[in-house]
Amino acid sequence: MLPALSAAAVLALTGCDPDDVTAGDSGSAGGGQQAGGFGVSPLTNEDGTKPGLASLTTEADRTAARKIVEKVATKGRGPKTGYARDEFGYAWMDTADGVPLARNGCDTRNDLLHRDGRNLRFRSGSDCVVVAMTLHDPYTGKTIEWRKAKAAEVQIDHVVPLSYSWQMGSSRWPESKRKQLANDVLNLIPVEGRANSAKSDSGPASWLPPNKQIRCAYAVRFAQVAIKYRMPVTAPDKQTMLRQCGG
Repeated sequence: MLPALSAAAVLALTGCDPDDVTAGDSGSAGGGQQAGGFGVSPLTNEDGTKPGLASLTTEADRTAARKIVEKVATKGRGPKTGYARDEFGYAWMDTADGVPLARNGCDTRNDLLHRDGRNLRFRSGSDCVVVAMTLHDPYTGKTIEWRKAKAAEVQIDHVVPLSYSWQMGSSRWPESKRKQLANDVLNLIPVEGRANSAKSDSGPASWLPPNKQIRCAYAVRFAQVAIKYRMPVTAPDKQTMLRQCGG
């Protein structure tokens, strides 16, 4: 999750060079993204390697969602003292061992654009660096025709923000575990830049996706990350997550 940044800072973090926009071959994302939709249900995408977040609409799915959220432990939010982004490794590293897609020769950010984007276009001579794509953003419900020349229009959201995790205990984790959280595709979704900036380091009690249809799926994904990393959330956040799924 990136906080609000200047355009120059966003470009630096995303690894984007606005002068390097030579289009490569067209392509399309794999992973079973639904045409015109927002991705795959988090209930069937437990490792995050499939794209996006599909809404959970059936009562059976929402019941299953509540059971996942109920597993999350709670505690109070601690201080932010000592937090810095580099405590989680440099941005979009390909060397965070122990998470899907690590050491595949493509940085985490481009891995996510590959996973969720459609009609991909690559830098000339590269099968990694995406310079254009169509993104169906689950957070806003918008379809974004993204070009690298305007990189900040799409940002990569940490579902569980790194600063939030720091306040919930990751300050005491080994650095290797923090690097995993920062680069784990389970915790990462490409979304509209303005929505990502508005979220900042908020938990669900303070911020939810504007697209109400996706809020239960978002709560499930937040819970899945918390469970995987044995990280608690605040009691208000857990209550909010349950409510999104009818609890």
